[in-house]
Amino acid sequence: MEVFRLSRAVYAHTLSGKGAAIRGARWNSKGIELIYTACNRSLAMAEVAVHFTLATLPGDYRMITVYVPEDIAMKEIPETDLPDEWNIFPHPLCTQQYGNDFVSENKFCLLKIPSAVTKGDYNILINPSHGDFSRIKILESVDFPFDRRIFKPG
Repeated sequence: MEVFRLSRAVYAHTLSGKGAAIRGARWNSKGIELIYTACNRSLAMAEVAVHFTLATLPGDYRMITVYVPEDIAMKEIPETDLPDEWNIFPHPLCTQQYGNDFVSENKFCLLKIPSAVTKGDYNILINPSHGDFSRIKILESVDFPFDRRIFKPG
């Protein structure tokens, strides 16, 4: 399986949950390492684009294609199991517990979770502490210029 991640160039050579651990995000609290990827390139772009305007858009993004062996175990959380308003912005703190529990239980390397940005698409979260993480590899990292028409002037 291939999953995708849009990353600043300086971070595009390695997979690490350190950035998510520094800031915390929708599916993890500060201090919890988790790697956010998407099932397709368009979703990876959308997940990043929602945080910028044209004026604040960095120009050094790279699209990373990540190889995940098919036999790596994945847990899936259907949208029906999530609390009401799980997908609002800013995200409710209760959503972080899903990723925190996923990492602390350490039973699965992958967590398939609905996208809050694009209904019907899924993010694949990767636990870098899981034993199977070493089998996940970056296949490609290419420059990714955003189409400027996506953004409103900032």
